[in-house]
Amino acid sequence: MTVCVIIAAWNAERTIARAIASALAQPEVGEVIVVDDASGDTTAAVAAASDDSSGRLKVLRQEHNRGPSAARNRALAASQADYVAVLDADDYLLPGRFSALLAVPGWDAIADNIAFIPETRDDLAAPPRIDAGDYPARLLTLGGLLAGSISRRSAQRGELGFLKPVIRRAFLDTHGLRYDEALRLGEDFALYIRLLSAGARFYTVARCGYVAIQRHGSLSGSHATADLAALLGAVDAWAAAVQLSAPDRALLQRYRAQLSANYRHRRLLDDKRQVGLPRALARLLDEPPTVPLVALRVLRDKLAAPAVAEPALRYLLPR
Repeated sequence: MTVCVIIAAWNAERTIARAIASALAQPEVGEVIVVDDASGDTTAAVAAASDDSSGRLKVLRQEHNRGPSAARNRALAASQADYVAVLDADDYLLPGRFSALLAVPGWDAIADNIAFIPETRDDLAAPPRIDAGDYPARLLTLGGLLAGSISRRSAQRGELGFLKPVIRRAFLDTHGLRYDEALRLGEDFALYIRLLSAGARFYTVARCGYVAIQRHGSLSGSHATADLAALLGAVDAWAAAVQLSAPDRALLQRYRAQLSANYRHRRLLDDKRQVGLPRALARLLDEPPTVPLVALRVLRDKLAAPAVAEPALRYLLPR
């Protein structure tokens, strides 16, 4: 059983070497495929220089920037390993990650805990370790994913779309699943809902094996209007194609309402800059059902408390 680690990289010359080294250090990794998404810096050269001479590293380069989904799909097409795992170019894996996950039986996808470290504290915080304690595998349902993807304003961001699972390649191929190349935001979440609706046995464990560096300006932290619109369209297309239980449909409606409010709010801000507030409000009023949601979002922003400094370390899943 071998794992292919896929790294989609864009302008990641400062961090790509660490990401690659952390993947090559795992004995179960048979391939590390880096796809440089038309970076404007030396990402591809730094990646190539990170080769450990084991023959496991392959660096591919996109001629044009096409986003993380297209980069990951290209890596999937070039891979041959039994399992695939995504590693963001800013992040790194902890020693023993794959041995711990592959020891759990009976899954099509399995994700461990993620430790979030702010970029400003990256060099100061001691990296967390994989615990030797007993962390039982828990089945993640579609309802659980939807409920865990609804953000809560009073809490730090911790949606389950951030999970970075190991996925059985045969399941992806059997069901024709790949990343949606129209998405530059929420592409992981969109894949996970399709995995689960196809019947994947998706487990999580609270043991930590992945470190995510939080930085300003990252793609996952950006919410461009077009990105939100694309994600909204992808969710609607999926929802129209599957049968959902009443509880799952209710959770989906809550998730969609939040996503739609984010999109309408962002569009209002764009319109305000481009054509002025009166015309922006007129466009918003053409869609009466969205007005209360956007008004609440604007009010919340106005009354928001000052940002609290990020802790030196926090985890995605409860421990």
